[in-house]
Amino acid sequence: MRKDVRILLVGEPKVGKTSLIMSLVSEEFPDVVPYRAEEITIPADVTPERVPTHIVDYSEAEQTDEQLFQEISKANVICIVYAVNNKKSIEKVISHWIPLINENTDKDSRVPLILVGNKSDLVEHSSMETILPIMNQYSEIETCVECSAKNLKNISELFYYAQKAVLHPTGPLYCPEKKAMKSLCVKALTRIFKVSDLDNDGILNDNELNFFQRTCFNTPLEPQALEDVKNVVRKNLTDGVCDNGLSLKGFLFLHTLFIQRGRHETTWTVLRRFGYDDDLELNQDYLFPPLKIPPDCTTELNHNAYLFLQSVFDKHDKDRDCALSPEELADLFDVFPYMPWGPDVNNTVCTNEQGWITYQGYLSQWTLTTYLDVQRCLEYLGYLGYSIIAEQESHAAGITVTRAKKIDLQKKQTQRSVFRCNVFGDIGSGKSGFLQAFLGSNLMRQKTIKEEHKSYYAISTTYVYGQEKYLLLHEVFPDFDYLSDADLACDIVCLVYDVSNPYSFEYCAKVFKQYFMDSKTACMMIAAKSDLPEVKQVYGCSPLEFCRKHKMPPPQSFTCNTAAAPSRDIYTKLTTMAMYPHVSQADLKSSTFWLRASVGATVFAVLGFAMYRVLLKPR
Repeated sequence: MRKDVRILLVGEPKVGKTSLIMSLVSEEFPDVVPYRAEEITIPADVTPERVPTHIVDYSEAEQTDEQLFQEISKANVICIVYAVNNKKSIEKVISHWIPLINENTDKDSRVPLILVGNKSDLVEHSSMETILPIMNQYSEIETCVECSAKNLKNISELFYYAQKAVLHPTGPLYCPEKKAMKSLCVKALTRIFKVSDLDNDGILNDNELNFFQRTCFNTPLEPQALEDVKNVVRKNLTDGVCDNGLSLKGFLFLHTLFIQRGRHETTWTVLRRFGYDDDLELNQDYLFPPLKIPPDCTTELNHNAYLFLQSVFDKHDKDRDCALSPEELADLFDVFPYMPWGPDVNNTVCTNEQGWITYQGYLSQWTLTTYLDVQRCLEYLGYLGYSIIAEQESHAAGITVTRAKKIDLQKKQTQRSVFRCNVFGDIGSGKSGFLQAFLGSNLMRQKTIKEEHKSYYAISTTYVYGQEKYLLLHEVFPDFDYLSDADLACDIVCLVYDVSNPYSFEYCAKVFKQYFMDSKTACMMIAAKSDLPEVKQVYGCSPLEFCRKHKMPPPQSFTCNTAAAPSRDIYTKLTTMAMYPHVSQADLKSSTFWLRASVGATVFAVLGFAMYRVLLKPR
């Protein structure tokens, strides 16, 4: 909403423009009226809408045309004043003033106009019969007010309507010619309805209507008032009320009724509460609330955000199969202006046998977005209405900014839940297979992935000592000379070589020596394609000797050419090393160290899924 309102009064000489302003300020008709009143500012605390209001007078005798044009361009609303007892001043409204204003304002954002019939005390008849055809001809005319500066009749109302025309304009909402809401308004209100429909059954029940009412107007509806509203809809629409709840058609009808009855402020209050600006676009301040992220810190979703996202998943998982079909996913993202997830997402997170994103995969993708692009995550939370439904000040309340990694290293413990592993390896070494295996895809299933749907990220959960953590794998393009800071910034490095290719290990050794040998980032060597015959690597020493020399764990054998889903043990090891970078190499080589971590992983993976099924049953 605007922070202030600028009202300009124009019209023919002697129609009473200055008298209207002076009568408003002094609350009495002035004995002496100057050619032009000075600009006055009415403080916010004495205006109905609590917004400072500037009132500007125009005098043909004292001002040039250029000064008038400047004032027209600065005005938020223009009152064209005519005298009800002067037909010439009424004719000038359409022959001079409206064309002049339109010539000096942007066609795409016409300034609202108020027609003001002054000196109503001098006639017994109304000018409305003459004015109505003018109002029908020009859609920018918001309303017409007949008043008297002498009798103080409708003076306050005149300036209230002018202020209302700026703060709650009809133009963006309603088309008078078609007697219907405009498409952008329908689109915005449809999104609001769907966000407010907490169980996604297509109607707003009494609880949802009360939550909506409380959210927008800070007060619930009394049971009788709620029933009265539904009865109004029932009388006018056969399908406006279904199962004693308000349908989308009924919801849109109510807002059409508010606008037609001059209650624009009701619809605007709803729109602004749900983040819309005067052009019915979602406000940038709403979508992107401030969030300070110091260097060396990462971003994660907090518990409340995960609960909200779980509720969004639940309300769209109609068949309760713990996965989102393409139709269910499209329904979920219907409140977005575009489809945010492409086909690559299905190869970034866990899917079921049909290739649909599972509950775990859904939360993993949100976790990935939060980690890699928190501004995009805030935008997405905005479309879903997180701050409104979760009753938070902004979407930023759903984000945790972790402490700096160097502090974690000093304290030898971390509070983070997401760990990044950058995967390096030469072309054909098996990096992509390593990422897809993390999602449970064996080699046969990986071969069905289309090249254009390939993803360079994979994210899922692992369990270390019973704690659920997210491991984010990122396949780094093997361009040795152009590794960016993003390629190097991670919690653990994975160096993948092909045991069947004698020249594959050399790339890993070079990357390690140039970028990671002197860093504090933990590294692990992966001997990929271990189902194939191993050949001697063409390098100064063997991979095992290289790892010993540089105090790394021995190369880990890995293959995704399996009948069932590939083993996840290696990913638990990677997460453990990322969580405990201070652990000594002796501990890393200890079988009991890995056993404790992997047993916890198995138990909690089973329990985690079982708990979700239990939670799902009552819903």
